[in-house]
Amino acid sequence: MVKSDEARVAEGLVAIVTGGTRGIGRAIAQSLASAGADVLIAARDGAALEAAAAEIGAEAGTGSRVIGVVCDVRDPRACRDLVDRAAADLGGLHILINNAGIGRFAPVEELSVDDWRAVIATNLDGVFYLSNAAIPHIKRSGGGWIINIGSLAGRNAFAGGAAYNASKFGLLGFTEALMQEVRHDGIRVCTIMPGSVVTQFRGADAAGAEWKVWPEDVARIVVDLLAFPDRALPSRIEIRPSRPPRR
Repeated sequence: MVKSDEARVAEGLVAIVTGGTRGIGRAIAQSLASAGADVLIAARDGAALEAAAAEIGAEAGTGSRVIGVVCDVRDPRACRDLVDRAAADLGGLHILINNAGIGRFAPVEELSVDDWRAVIATNLDGVFYLSNAAIPHIKRSGGGWIINIGSLAGRNAFAGGAAYNASKFGLLGFTEALMQEVRHDGIRVCTIMPGSVVTQFRGADAAGAEWKVWPEDVARIVVDLLAFPDRALPSRIEIRPSRPPRR
């Protein structure tokens, strides 16, 4: 996590972070607030949002505003309302972090239609809904970033991961097309593709997983991107454990 005395690269910026109550999303929100940004975190659990927003704001200690808004990213109207709320309540929008995601893992023969739709709607449709709504606001703010949290599963398929792989392969294609569309509007677009990460995403915790990438490592990349020279665009970043267990 970036402390307030180490970096203020996000001073005066407004960011949205979806899936912001835990794991990678929470770490990103914390780092952005610590770097001076006003942050709106979104998730589906209102109680968790309220608690996380208060804790992130207190820990940042920078005077940054941190608010939580309930949003199901599968709902296009809710996504548009979320973006409008950030712009109205926090004074604009400069950064969109599309982090919300779910996984349903089963062979295709056993995968239910509902599970397939939930994964695609959350991991891919929601990114479109939010980006579509956010781009005009980011343009009005003078430019900024759209950063999509993908996965190495977006280029490495695995058995039992058809729905998840499809969503992340699709996310990579979407992100690279969007990058080319808005680069001349001052909006830089990047995919961060982590490998094995210690999060609650699949029920993992830190015990016995010291070898994995930590959410704070992904958050560090986000803050580093904000400080990157305007003339250059890191459009795809892969991050994996340095020393995974030997097989």
